[in-house]
This record gives sequence, C-alpha cells and structure tokens, in this order.
Amino acid sequence: MKRREPSHDITVLERNAPGSTFGWGVTFWDKLIETLRRNDPESGRIISDSLLPWRRLLVDVQGKEPVRADGIGYSINRQRLLDVLTERAMNLGVRVEFQRPVMSRSDLPDADLVVACDGVNSRLRELDSAGFATDVHVGRNKYVWLGTDKVFDAFTFAFVRTDFGWIWCYAYATDGDSSTFIVECPPEVWTGLGFDAMPADDSLAALEKLFAGQLDGSRLTGKFRNDAGLPWLSFRSVTNGHWHVGNTVLMGDAAHTTHFNIGFGTELAMEDSVALADKIEGHADLATALEAYEKERKTALQQPQVEARLSAQWFESVSRYIGLKPNQFYALLLERRSPLLPRLPPLLYFNLHRATENVAVLRELRTRVAGPAKAVYSRRKVDENQQAVPH
Repeated sequence: MKRREPSHDITVLERNAPGSTFGWGVTFWDKLIETLRRNDPESGRIISDSLLPWRRLLVDVQGKEPVRADGIGYSINRQRLLDVLTERAMNLGVRVEFQRPVMSRSDLPDADLVVACDGVNSRLRELDSAGFATDVHVGRNKYVWLGTDKVFDAFTFAFVRTDFGWIWCYAYATDGDSSTFIVECPPEVWTGLGFDAMPADDSLAALEKLFAGQLDGSRLTGKFRNDAGLPWLSFRSVTNGHWHVGNTVLMGDAAHTTHFNIGFGTELAMEDSVALADKIEGHADLATALEAYEKERKTALQQPQVEARLSAQWFESVSRYIGLKPNQFYALLLERRSPLLPRLPPLLYFNLHRATENVAVLRELRTRVAGPAKAVYSRRKVDENQQAVPH
C-alpha cells in the first residue's frame, strides 16, 4: 500500500522484539515467488536470492526401503524473511513499532483502517468473535515445531514405530546451517511416551533417540521457558463468516488457517495482503474495498482449506496406511488431499491410481465426491493461552 500510494500513513504494531520469532523455516513455491516479484520487485528479488531450493523428497517408514523421488520447493529462514520485509517497509516510509502488543482497542491509535494480522489466536478478532462469526475446530494430533543443526538434503517424512503407536517428523533445510524439524503424533502416543509431563530437555533427548536414524547425531533445539515442557500444540483450523467488522479487517492466520502439512500458510497470508492493497487502490470507498477483498479471498481459500483438512485427516489416520508397501504408502501420502481416498480401501485406491493412465478419470471421481468428503474435525475446548501456530 505504501509503495502504491506514498501518502498513506501506515504503522505496524509488532508484539515481539526485533529478531524474535517462532519457528525456523518457511516453505515457498513458485507461485509465491511470482506474486512477490510482480507486486514488489525489490523485496521479491531479495527474497528470491535468499531461498534455499530442495529438489528431492524422502519418505522413510521405520528405515524400511526409504522412497526417494524428485520434488521441487524452496525454504527460507523465517527471521531472514521478516528482516527483508521489515527493512523494505521502513525504507518506503512505514513506521514499525516493536514490543507493542495490542490487548484492547484502547491500545490502537485512531485509524481509518485496522488490519488484524495477529495470528491464529488473534486478540483483535477475539474482541468481536461474534461479529466476525469465528469458528475454530481443533485437530486430534499433537505436534511441536523444532529445529536442528543437521541440514537435510531432501524434504523428509520419517515415521517411527513406538510401543504406543506411530510418531513422525517433517524435516527440511532452512538455510545452510539448520533445518526445521516438526514432530507429530496421535494424543495416545504423546501421553504414552510421557511428553505431556516431561521437561523440555528430557523431551528433546527422547525425540533425538526416537529419530536417531534421521538426525545422524545432530541435536534438536526448541523455543521454550526453562521451567516448562516443549510447546506441543493441537492444530486449530480457523474460519470466519465475516472478514471485516467496522474498520477492522482480518488477514493471514487471523482470518484463516490451513494445516502446516500442506505448507501454504505464508503464501496465503501474502496473497491476502496483495489483494487488500489491490482493492483499496481500486475502490473509492473503504467499505466497498473491504467487501471486494473478502469476496475474492474467501473464494481463493475454498480449495486450499478443503485440501488442508483432508491432508490433516490423512495424518490423523496414519495407521490406516502405514502397513502398505513403501511405494504404496508413498503414493498415498502424495494423494492425501484427494476426497476419494478416505472413502476407498487404501490398496484399492492405490491400484486405481496406478492403473489410471488418464489422470482426468481419477480427477473426475474426486470432483464427484469433493462436496460431501470435506474433512470434519471434532470440536474441542481451546486453551486460551495456546501459542500462535507458526507457518
């Protein structure tokens, strides 16, 4: 907005101190790189130059015949991404005020427009959750966002059997010195292994032992208070019936969440920001601009949200697929966003997928069941103090 119209008076209120962020790495795709370059060539160029490409996928089930395949994606250190965006905004004349948490409307200066981009646990949204018609579904599995000093050369899914069930990780290089390492498991595995009551250092040691085959002697690191356990979370799927109330509009995770295992969170948030700037620039009055923004982004979110819920459901049902042969398991892991997959026996779906040379046939079957096959989460009580989910 500031680049398009320098006369805009824009202030960003950031709750954290400079250099403080949750998470390690952010995944990128070609579409997001194109969006950045098109809408702000300067920051798009710097971010593109900072990306670390990964060109391989690895799926490892208990070390049994790991499957390796080609794949393309990018990652960037989260702090590097924030630093680039912050510096670019400030150079354009945006005021960025750090350590400015917003707990109530009284913490905000007078403004024509307030953009609530304060995460899945958005305080501004919760001040009027009825007005926004907020709906939250809490996923079944537990997960924790960690880092490691091992640099993975492939985007890795690794599944390990325990006495209580399966636990798995998603690991990918963040930069040339570290990787993101996310661990997920069903709640019965989490409690069975004692993670619900284990101190953080002991939890890290236990996870290093479980994933010794993937870490190769490297250590895991986490962000936590010394007197607390690891910050395990249950994913919160957030939707809002209305994206703006009065002069407050939602953006990013405050407006919507998509499960981290499809890697779209950052992309969707940035696309929100581009669309909002477009609509404000293209409409004479704010109310019309906000209506157009909400309509466009809700439409764009429909497919990613369905795919994210199906993907989360697949991982909540890992035991349904884990007994397949490695190549079969790998194929269904890649097919986890299909609404047809939960409705067919896994082996039947695999054989259909393999035998269907004309992919359009399978897509047609998916389309026929896409409506009723949307994943449904059971509603659970939400911890008000839950930390923001990093993406």
